[in-house]
Amino acid sequence: MILGESIADSIARTGPITVAEFMSLCLHDPAAGYYATRPRLGETGDFITAPHISQMFGELLGLWAVEVWRRLGKPPSRLVELGPGDGALLADALRAARVAPRFLEACEITLVETSGPLRAVQEEWLAGSTTPIRWVDHWSQVPVDKPLIVLANEFLDCLPIHQAIYDDGRWRERCIGADAKGALAFVFRDGRPTNGHDVKEWSPAVEDCGRQIGAAVARAGGAALFIDYGRAEPGFGDTLQAVRRHSRESPLANPGLADLTAHVDFPAFLEAGRQGGAEATSVREQGHFLSALGIEHRATMLKRANPDCSDVVDHQLERLIGPDQMGALFKAACLHSSGLIPPGFESPPWS
Repeated sequence: MILGESIADSIARTGPITVAEFMSLCLHDPAAGYYATRPRLGETGDFITAPHISQMFGELLGLWAVEVWRRLGKPPSRLVELGPGDGALLADALRAARVAPRFLEACEITLVETSGPLRAVQEEWLAGSTTPIRWVDHWSQVPVDKPLIVLANEFLDCLPIHQAIYDDGRWRERCIGADAKGALAFVFRDGRPTNGHDVKEWSPAVEDCGRQIGAAVARAGGAALFIDYGRAEPGFGDTLQAVRRHSRESPLANPGLADLTAHVDFPAFLEAGRQGGAEATSVREQGHFLSALGIEHRATMLKRANPDCSDVVDHQLERLIGPDQMGALFKAACLHSSGLIPPGFESPPWS
């Protein structure tokens, strides 16, 4: 039985499920979930992330990690990546970090990855690493025994969300049920079709992640950098989306065959991190953040070394920082220990 049929059968027996439950099944069902069985990244896959656009992205995050380590006083540290994808980001980061050999000697690397197929690809990408790498299934398995330097690119957007629709004078939770023909459909808890357009989203999973990581960096010291598409201010709107073969489709169309994501509520995430004990930066657009780290300078260096690739590098740079590309849609924010000023966040976001 394919996953969509399994979900429909369960709904027929026990009633509608929440959007959060639906996302968890579609992404992580052991037998048919997207990340459990068939994640496909890159040009030939379902979606492209920043590390696939240009090596500059991972390189700058590697140098960001080195600078955090320096500002911490160069202690033995733990470099952590949440949801490492195919390993491309960390491979580029570690290559850039070779400018500081003592950093690589001082760090232990822990990767948090639930997907068996992706873990196998990561092992191939990172086979040449001279720094030992350990894989764990969940953040709770990361030792908090030394300062933490955490990288998380497009991690929070995959955590499950809840939705509510304003109906008849009150907010009612939006669920997944079945229509008159038995096909999956958005309904209220009582099975009625949803008929409102004002949508509110919230994610206990995102907030719980913020509290846990906030508590960890407050306790051990360090910084946790999150880059994702999302909101810099609280807001409303339906942001649940499915991507398959680089095209958007209905989230209900192909359960388990498409990647499901939602925009991150950065204010809620950062507030949860503060509740955990950490300090938090402002939310800054990815374009501004990467510019603060020196991406234009890095692009110039690449073009000087490879003049024939100048147009390609310019195109990559525009995709990463252009306001009509990823530059404004994607945001960067950081949870950090007291007294630390994370690189890229020293000046106001508008400078």
